[in-house]
Amino acid sequence: MPMIDVYTPENLFSAGAENELGTALALAILRAEGVVSPSPFHLDNTAVFIHRLKATDIHTGNTNSANNVRIQIITPPGVLNREGQKQITKEATEIVARIAGDDALLKRTWVILTEASEGGWGMQGTAFGVEEFSALAARAAAAQAAQAAKED
Repeated sequence: MPMIDVYTPENLFSAGAENELGTALALAILRAEGVVSPSPFHLDNTAVFIHRLKATDIHTGNTNSANNVRIQIITPPGVLNREGQKQITKEATEIVARIAGDDALLKRTWVILTEASEGGWGMQGTAFGVEEFSALAARAAAAQAAQAAKED
């Protein structure tokens, strides 16, 4: 159940690119978490927020109008191992450059990985931690297995 925030200059992506960007990033983080075949549960609970900012709202120490992209990916505790961290950082950067049609973004996209603290992920009025996420995942797996059995 990751959440992704993308901060981008408003004119970097073409109009309507949000759908492609959101879907590609959602699937990439799920792959990095080890979800091979995302179920509706996974897809419905992976959120991508795209923040289009005025070019003058993005700065570096060297410029007052930077053409950089910042992606922050927040995950529940313990879902990304080191290989998953490397994978999502590389893939998210490549996705941004590909959709924007600008290979220079391979050097100007910053990915920040944030793991929620134990109990620091709130939803459905509950502070979720490993125990609650494990129970939720078990229920989702059981529902997916039941659905697959119906289809057979």
